[in-house]
Amino acid sequence: MNRIALKRRVLKRRVLTTALAAGLIAVQGASSVYAEEGGAGHYVPGALATIIDLPPNKPGTVLEAAYLNYEGDVGTTLAGGLLSTDLEAESDALLLGGFYTFEQKVLGAWYSVGAIVPYVDMEVTATVRAGGRSVRRTDQADGLGDITFMPLMMAWQKDAYQFNAVLPIYAPTGDYEQGRLANPGKNYWTFDPTVGVSYSGPNLLNWAVHTGFAINTENNDTDYKSGTVWHVEGSVQKLFPAGSGLIGVGANAFYYDQITGDSGKGANLGDFKGKTLGVGPVLTYLRPTATDSLVFELRWLPEMDVERRLEGDYIWAKLVYQF
Repeated sequence: MNRIALKRRVLKRRVLTTALAAGLIAVQGASSVYAEEGGAGHYVPGALATIIDLPPNKPGTVLEAAYLNYEGDVGTTLAGGLLSTDLEAESDALLLGGFYTFEQKVLGAWYSVGAIVPYVDMEVTATVRAGGRSVRRTDQADGLGDITFMPLMMAWQKDAYQFNAVLPIYAPTGDYEQGRLANPGKNYWTFDPTVGVSYSGPNLLNWAVHTGFAINTENNDTDYKSGTVWHVEGSVQKLFPAGSGLIGVGANAFYYDQITGDSGKGANLGDFKGKTLGVGPVLTYLRPTATDSLVFELRWLPEMDVERRLEGDYIWAKLVYQF
């Protein structure tokens, strides 16, 4: 099989790693000096960026496993309803997902549905102010995070281009407790309609750009509603033949901008807005066969310019099997 034929086979086995992770990186609760509840929202940078993340463009089943590590800190925020300063957070999440692509196209597009279930282990340390005293405190929690449902995943193929539309819905299924610094769940819904375009040419060069709006509901325990977030992700990868598969080397960049302020009775210290951007390397291995395909990817995304949010590093490991 020549390189172009191998590339075409790979392209028919693209898969989606969605806006993953429902409560993966954030400390929960209403934010004060820093925007969003606890300084982070449901959408996680690096979730929809490269060829491993695209909606499938052939009928069949996709199984996915992913690991996400995040370490970050923030100056002052309300976490779990507690006024906290010098907050440090670390989260490890294991995500298991499944997707199915129907044989019948919808509006000319391959149509898929699926879901991702996260298990989150997180630790948060902060100086908590209560009753006129300041105490350094550490909370640890682990358990089910907020499940991501994918009722709509569509892919239109046009020569070397693929046009995508997805609707991740983050449900408040994770463990949440007001007054606790660390919470695997966020206790509110997020709807994140996203569109994008990708290119995979015969020269084994890939690029992709996706943009979406994460729209949040109110946390009923804290009466706090995080503002709407506009996010953009892009990537460039070059693939090289390696035995029976392909190795990809490239870069992923993201921009995350909260375009409306926080609101609700719990937002009693201001309608702040958060912003962040980052860029980092991506390493991919693809092994396609006549009946299935396996894709593995490593990704590091350090944040470079952050306003009113947790600031740190995202480390992804993704494994996808399609058959």
